[in-house]
Amino acid sequence: MDARFAILDPGRVSDRWFQHPILAIETSCDETSAAVVVGTTIKSNVISSQIKLHEKWGGVVPEAAARAHVEAVLPIIQQALDEAGTPMPDIEAVAVTNRPGLVGALSVGVTAAKSIAYSRSIPLLGVHHLEGHLLSTFADDNEVPFSHLALIASGGHTELVIVRGLGEYEIVGHTIDDAAGEAFDKSARLFGLPYPGGRSMEEQADGGNPLRYPLPKGLAKDNLHFSFSGLKTAVLRLTQTEGEALSIRDAAASVQHAIVSVLTEKTVSAAETYRVKAITLVGGVAANVSLRKSLAAASSQIGLSFQAAPLKLCTDNAAMIGIAASHRLAKGERSAFDLETLPNADLP
Repeated sequence: MDARFAILDPGRVSDRWFQHPILAIETSCDETSAAVVVGTTIKSNVISSQIKLHEKWGGVVPEAAARAHVEAVLPIIQQALDEAGTPMPDIEAVAVTNRPGLVGALSVGVTAAKSIAYSRSIPLLGVHHLEGHLLSTFADDNEVPFSHLALIASGGHTELVIVRGLGEYEIVGHTIDDAAGEAFDKSARLFGLPYPGGRSMEEQADGGNPLRYPLPKGLAKDNLHFSFSGLKTAVLRLTQTEGEALSIRDAAASVQHAIVSVLTEKTVSAAETYRVKAITLVGGVAANVSLRKSLAAASSQIGLSFQAAPLKLCTDNAAMIGIAASHRLAKGERSAFDLETLPNADLP
């Protein structure tokens, strides 16, 4: 068990944490978010995006992100409480993302969570950001069978995870260099598309010819790991060789096809290898419609059910952190008030 947790009543699960409100806070990167959840029921989920702030730099600037979190976190918390119709005295616990992420950004949320929990004498729980994504498909009492295979695809992560139970995770595939979301973003920048790149690429790809520009898919099909650095290099060369003749719409469609097809192929291969009962898709790139459709069709072909995170929970958000916290609090887990922020951390 993670040494950062103290365990109370080991082996005993308390239904209390599926009946009382938890305040959750997420500030791991460039979204300031707060939510009120009761078990897996989302009472509110407020997200303040920093897209406008960072678009002038074409990417997230850590120092600027941290300052923006400082300004936004308390108003966002109050808005989440107001929208849930839950006054602060009714909150029974505070959950917060403490790993992984930008340390300065994480520190803002963790400091706020500690202050609230300490002043109210209620439990504090640090949550792994990726566990929040993994459990986002359970929102609002949705049922996903165990064991299932989850594809986490975002700007910083691309992993295939066997989810055998709550807290029982095994990474069976991962990127050896860049994440899928980063490949989208860097390609968009090379094409001169606006930030955020993933959204711009998807818009441009609509109606484009995905086969016009053949692009590499990285590692061999029988390998469950991913590699997107070669794709980024190929896109750079494409822009250099084609110059003004480059069709941005066809190029965006070709990049999307290369990324979506390799994510689908390796996910299906892992699902068949590990004989799981279902496939799920989570993370920021899970909002990509082409990827959702591709995985849904491929899952159906091999006789597995498919669940994608609700669109509102694909981006970084506090509701998924609260859902993960509900399950861990029910198992008796708590964090001490010396809870640290960690830029990198393995799944629990």
